[in-house]
Amino acid sequence: MAKAIRFHETGGPEVLKLETVDVGEPGPGQARVRHSFIAVNFIDIYFRTGRYPLPLPEGIGSGLGSDAVGVVEAVGAGVADVRVGDRVGYLLGPQGAYSDVRVMPADVLIPLPAGIDDRTAATIIMKGMTVQYLFRQVFPLKGGETILYHAAAGGVGLIACQWARAIGVTMIGVVSSDEKAALARENGCAHTIVAPREDIAKRVREITGGKGVPVAYDSVGKDTLMASLESLQVRGAFVSNGTSSGPVVIDSTLLAVKGSLWMTRPAMVHYATPRSHMLAMAEELFGLVLAGKIRSEPKQTFALADAADAHRALESRRTVGATVLVP
Repeated sequence: MAKAIRFHETGGPEVLKLETVDVGEPGPGQARVRHSFIAVNFIDIYFRTGRYPLPLPEGIGSGLGSDAVGVVEAVGAGVADVRVGDRVGYLLGPQGAYSDVRVMPADVLIPLPAGIDDRTAATIIMKGMTVQYLFRQVFPLKGGETILYHAAAGGVGLIACQWARAIGVTMIGVVSSDEKAALARENGCAHTIVAPREDIAKRVREITGGKGVPVAYDSVGKDTLMASLESLQVRGAFVSNGTSSGPVVIDSTLLAVKGSLWMTRPAMVHYATPRSHMLAMAEELFGLVLAGKIRSEPKQTFALADAADAHRALESRRTVGATVLVP
């Protein structure tokens, strides 16, 4: 048996309940993983509120969480990629990371190098690999660019600050307070804009000498859409990598009016599969961590039973950096 957070209806943080669930033995192609740390990501809120629908089977409800680290306790038939005793992390597979132990597909497990401890790994598996696909695949940065990045002091944002510095990219980071601005700069963000106190697009034009930026990474969505579009160069890229303030609704003619812009809404699963892609992404990320170019530790820690409180903190923007649950 295991302890797991489940919800039986969508809604606020109060729908999250700690329950006892049956785990069982892994079947063919599966592994049982005992978690040490579980990451809390904003996408978890989308699932909890129903913005991203999940099945809620009668009497069972749904698990939550896509990102955790731990140790392999058992493997099923045909599993060759991991062994019992391996330290692993994951970011793909079915929901259910908010638990102390679970059975899951073995082919989504990523072996962790000896030089990266579980606390660090829990903050970089999803968040660091998100930066990898945003910076190296969605809009490949080569160094020398100036970019706009929203939520620069968040869990993904602080890694983005460091990654940008590591590859010679000048990052303009949007944050919500002076304290968060200072934290972003400490992590390598070259310029910060405190919204809504400052006009984002105006400041971007000032920083870039009127040119604008070739790409804007926007995880906020509805509230920052126009600021992002107005910050872009002609034929610039609007990367909508989140919608924390609400969904992005856009008339495609606006993209033409603003300078023949292009827009994409990327999803991790389309960049981290097949398994060979996922492992290559992890290798690049781990290399930067082991080289000291990226450092990451949880800024907020909650007990698994207090997952609802973690969600309240994240939604209220009271958090900086990464948040984790401890079973």
